[in-house]
Amino acid sequence: MKQTAEIVTFALAPGVTEAEFVTLSQETERFVRGLPGFQHRRLSLGADGRWTDYVVWSDAAAATAAAKAFESADCAAALMGAIAPESVSMRHETVLWQM
Repeated sequence: MKQTAEIVTFALAPGVTEAEFVTLSQETERFVRGLPGFQHRRLSLGADGRWTDYVVWSDAAAATAAAKAFESADCAAALMGAIAPESVSMRHETVLWQM
């Protein structure tokens, strides 16, 4: 099976600072690390103000299950509340190569 990347891009909700959002993201670490198939995660901020949350899962089934589990996780509400809902774009891609 090939790894699956979950790539979520978004902007922050008005009034949310970079530091606040990084802290909220860190508060999801235990939950995300505990999900079956988790490989690694990176959070980045572009010069245009858009954020990217990049998570690699062992396979597509793990990525799909994780996305569903996150919806009802205790840590999800605060994180999602810090994101401008209309700005969110999420996709899953097959990892074909990595270094």
